[in-house]
Amino acid sequence: MTAKLFSPITLRNVEFRNRLWVSPMCQYSAAARDGMPGDWHLAHYAGMARGGAGLVIVEATGVLPEGRISPECLGLWNDEQAEAFARIAELVHAAGAKAAVQLGHAGRKGSTWPMLPGEPDGSVPLDQGGWETVAPSALAFGEYEEPRALTAAGVREIIAGFVAAARRAASAGFDAVEVHGAHGYLGHQFLSPLSNRRTDEYGGDLRSRARFLTEIVAGIRDELPELPVLVRLSATDWVEGGLTPEDVRQTAEWLREAGADLIDVSSGANTPRAAIPVGPAYQAPLAAVVREAGLPVASVGLITEPTQAESLLTLGAADAVCVGREWLRNPYLGLHWAKALRADVEALRPQQVWRAF
Repeated sequence: MTAKLFSPITLRNVEFRNRLWVSPMCQYSAAARDGMPGDWHLAHYAGMARGGAGLVIVEATGVLPEGRISPECLGLWNDEQAEAFARIAELVHAAGAKAAVQLGHAGRKGSTWPMLPGEPDGSVPLDQGGWETVAPSALAFGEYEEPRALTAAGVREIIAGFVAAARRAASAGFDAVEVHGAHGYLGHQFLSPLSNRRTDEYGGDLRSRARFLTEIVAGIRDELPELPVLVRLSATDWVEGGLTPEDVRQTAEWLREAGADLIDVSSGANTPRAAIPVGPAYQAPLAAVVREAGLPVASVGLITEPTQAESLLTLGAADAVCVGREWLRNPYLGLHWAKALRADVEALRPQQVWRAF
């Protein structure tokens, strides 16, 4: 019997060859600070596609210049960037995988130094390439610079930026997009009561706080009716008074109604005071709760063994798994896990590496 991890899954009219996916992971490698992917990105993403991934999700990509996490992050706010991204999609497809890109806006967690060895922490000063950040409310994240609260018109401009970036992703040949609503970035900032103190249509009760994300998804769906839309959500803030899994399950229902196809379930990162019980597959129970909303879900977070990933699928906790660090350690992870689960390695492996498998 074929391992479920290596069985296909279809979202809208797109079939993914398996359910072992590459999580979006920031590379901080747009050296010219222009949001453009370069040689590192081409080799990096193509390598994991050759390694047997079903879907390769390109790292958090700013829909506007001020939406980047760091000055060295990728962007999709102009057509020149889209042309460069097209080469990534082409190389991923050539290896038999599907390609997606995570579209994001960092909000109050933007304009920070890259999370790389030797780099400082905190906000990048304006005179060193930083920018004024924005957020639902003028509440800083930890010691970062205090953001400017967005006007309603400013919120709508950012929503339009997400839709335009999705259109560019589709034109570049990507098979899906993922809206980043997790990890303390702007979508999460709107959703969480810890960071959203607004009293207009984008703040207040949970339905209003979810409006930012649901309007992004609805906008993408209206313009690109056949494009699968994934949404990454943090299913809890891990602090009293923050988001709960039940809040996020309800939000997932609204996102389903808006046109989302899958929820990628993570957690935390909207407050530096959270106590997160990190351990093997520690977010899988959260994915199981969100799955009750009636949408497929992907589970993510310290999934490090093939049998562990397979059990999450067979037990019904998730419909796909997103793996991060293990792909960084081993770009041929999919071939190794397929062999361990006695799946069809030959269907995945490039012929040039047949000697190894």
